[in-house]
Amino acid sequence: MSNSKGRVLIVDDEEHIRKIMSIMLSKRGYDCKVAGSGDEALKIALNDSIDVVFTDLNMPGLDGLGLLARLKSEVPDVVVIVVTAFASIDTAIRAMKEGAYDYISKPFNEEEIVLVLEKALERGRLLVENKRLKKEIGDRRDATVFLGQSPAMKKVFDIISKVADTKATVLITGESGTGKELAARSIHQNGPRAEKPFVAVNCGAVPSNLMESEFFGHVRGAFTGAERAKVGLVTEADGGTLFLDEVSELPSEMQVKLLRVLQEEEVRRIGENTPHRVDLRVLAATNKSLKAEVASGRFREDLFYRLNVISLRMPALRERREDIPILARHFLEQAVVKNELGNKKFSAAALRLMTGQNFGGNVRALKNVVEQAAVMSDGQIIGPGDLPFEQANLSWEPQALGAVTTPLIKLPENWTDLKSALKNVTVIVEKEIIERVLAAQNGNRTRAAEALGLSRRALITKIGLYGLDGTAARATPDEPPPSDPDGDEGGVDTAS
Repeated sequence: MSNSKGRVLIVDDEEHIRKIMSIMLSKRGYDCKVAGSGDEALKIALNDSIDVVFTDLNMPGLDGLGLLARLKSEVPDVVVIVVTAFASIDTAIRAMKEGAYDYISKPFNEEEIVLVLEKALERGRLLVENKRLKKEIGDRRDATVFLGQSPAMKKVFDIISKVADTKATVLITGESGTGKELAARSIHQNGPRAEKPFVAVNCGAVPSNLMESEFFGHVRGAFTGAERAKVGLVTEADGGTLFLDEVSELPSEMQVKLLRVLQEEEVRRIGENTPHRVDLRVLAATNKSLKAEVASGRFREDLFYRLNVISLRMPALRERREDIPILARHFLEQAVVKNELGNKKFSAAALRLMTGQNFGGNVRALKNVVEQAAVMSDGQIIGPGDLPFEQANLSWEPQALGAVTTPLIKLPENWTDLKSALKNVTVIVEKEIIERVLAAQNGNRTRAAEALGLSRRALITKIGLYGLDGTAARATPDEPPPSDPDGDEGGVDTAS
C-alpha cells in the first residue's frame, strides 16, 4: 500500500492557486493531482481513485456547482470541499446543501486547509465503512445458520479456532448447502482482520469476459464500455479477506493471474502500468474435488497447493443428524418472525421425521422445508403431516407410530370410482394408524397425540369418529400435562 495520507484533487482555473495548495498538501504527505477546469477534473476523478476534491466555484465551462453535481452522481464516494471568495459565501452554502462537505474562503491558510481535509478524509472513510457494514449485515442475515453440537461440527469449530488468528490460506470443501461461506465468514470474524472488509465472489457467476475487470479493476477507457474507473474485488479486500467461492470454476487464464496476485501480493488494473501492493487473507471453497480437477488438467496444480494450505471439510447434514432439531427450531424462529406467524413449534414426531430425512440440499434445503411448513400449517403445532415431504420418503419410526411395519392399505369392497376408493383408503389408513399408536402408548392420549402431531382435542375427536373409544377406555387412563389442564392448549384441531 502507498504511504500517502490520502488522494486529493485540486481544481481551480488559476494556476498559482493550484500550485500553492499542491505544495502545501504534498509536503504534509498527501498525494495531489491538479486540474484547471471542471471538465478536466471530472475526467481525472473518473479515471483515478480520488478521496477528496477541492474545487473553486467560479470557473469557465463546468463550474464548481456543476462539477459537484456530476461527482455526486458518478463518483458518490468522493468528498467535495468548495473554495470560494468571501463574496460568494451564499453560493458556498448552497453547495453544501447540494452535497459538498465543507467550504473554505480565499485567502486561506495552510492549517485551515489541512484541518478541513483531515475531517473530510475521516468522513469519506466512515461512508465507505458504513456501506461495507450494511452489506456485511445483509450477508449475515442471508447466511445459512452455523449451529451444531455433533462431533462433526465440533471438529469444524476446532479447526476454525486454530486457523482464525493466522494468515494461512484455507480451502473449504463440502456439498452445496453445507455452509462453506459461513465457515469462511467465521474464520474472518474470529481473526485479527474482523474489522476489515470480507469480500466474497462467486467464481462461477462472473462472466468470463468480465472476470479480469471484476477481480482487478480497470481505468477509464481501458476497453469498450469502460466509461469510468473501477476498483476490483482484490483491492476492495485489501487489509481484509477475499473469499473465492466455487474456485474450481475459474478459467485457466484467471488461475494464472490469481496465482501471481497470491505470490507477489500486488495487483494491476486493466489499462494501468504500475501495480500496487495488497494485503490479503485468501479463503476458497468448492463442492468439487480439486485433486480430481488437477488430475484432469482443468485446475493448475501450483494454484491448488497455494490454496490448500489448510483443508476444512464441511459435513453433509446426513452426517450430523443430531443437529437437525437444533437447526429446525432456529429456522422456525426466523420463519415466524419473517412472516409474522405468531407462536409455532414442532411436535416431537415432526422433529423425528425431519431427522430421518437425507436433505439433498443440506442445511439450505432444511431451511426451505421449515419455512414452507411454518407458512402452510394451520395451527401452532407443526406435525408430520405439515412437512412438505413426498409420502414415499416419509421415515416414520416404529417406536413413534406403534410398530407399523406391515402394509396398511386394504381396498374397500364398496368403492365405485377412484375418488371414492382413495377417500375410503385414507379413512382406513388413518384409523389403523391411530389405533396402533394408542396401543403402543398404552392408551395414553397425550403421548399418542404428540406422536401423531395432533392436538389432544383433535385426537379425542378422531377416536370418537372411528369408534375407538373402547380401545382407549380399556387402556390405562392418562392424565393431561400440568401446563395443559384441558388437554388441548396450543394444539391444532384437525378434526374433520
